[in-house]
Amino acid sequence: MDAKLTPEELILKLLKEKTSLQLDVRKNMADSFIMLKETLQEFAKNLSQKANSFDKRINIAYKEKNEFEATLTVAEDVLVFYMQTNVFEFDQSHQVWQNSYVKNNEGNAYCGIISIYNFLSDSFIYNRSNDAGYLIARIFVNHEMHYFVEGKRQLGFLYNDFSNSVLDKKAVTEIINSAVIYTLSFNLFVPPFDNIKEVSVSAMEEENNRMQLQTGKRLGFRFSADNDNLR
Repeated sequence: MDAKLTPEELILKLLKEKTSLQLDVRKNMADSFIMLKETLQEFAKNLSQKANSFDKRINIAYKEKNEFEATLTVAEDVLVFYMQTNVFEFDQSHQVWQNSYVKNNEGNAYCGIISIYNFLSDSFIYNRSNDAGYLIARIFVNHEMHYFVEGKRQLGFLYNDFSNSVLDKKAVTEIINSAVIYTLSFNLFVPPFDNIKEVSVSAMEEENNRMQLQTGKRLGFRFSADNDNLR
C-alpha cells in the first residue's frame, strides 16, 4: 500500500486506474461480439447460397443462442463462438509481456476473450451431451480494440500483431474464414480400438433414439498429434 495514500484514496485510485479500464474492455467486448455475430450471419447467408449452387444438401447456418453465444454450422461441423463476461490479465509468464505495447502500458494487457470451439453437428442434432468439442482459437481484445489470436495453425500466427492490429469487420471476417478452413481440414478420426473395446450397457441403450457413445474428431488421440498446438 502506498504510505502516502489513505485507504479511501487508494480505493479511488484503483477504481480509476483498473475498474474504469476494465469497464472500457467490457464495452469493447460487447461491441466486438455484436460485430462478430452480424458478420457470422452475413457469412452464413453468402456461403449457403454459393454452396447450394452445387449441392443443396450442404447445411450452412447461423444461430444466435443468447447474448454471449452464437454458432455457425458448416456441413458436419459447428463452430461455437463464446464471449466471456469477465476481463482477464495475462500471467507474467505469457509471451504478451514481451511486447513493447504492453511493457509501455500494463493496462493494455487487460483483455476480454472470445473463444471458438469446434463440435460435430450431429452432437447437437442428436443431443449427444457426452460428445467432445475442441478449443481452436481465442480472440483477445483490449480497451483500445487492439487484438490478437491464440489458436491452431494459421489462427495462431496470422493474427498476433497486438501492438497495431485493431479488431474491425475486415479482421473478424478473416478470423472466421481461417476458423472455417481449419475446421473443414480437421478430420474425424476413428478412435483407437482399445479405447472403445469396453462399453457399458447404459451407453449402448438408446434414450429417445439418441446414442450416448461419446464422439469427437480426435476422441482417443492427443490433440497435439496434429502438430498444431495452441500457441
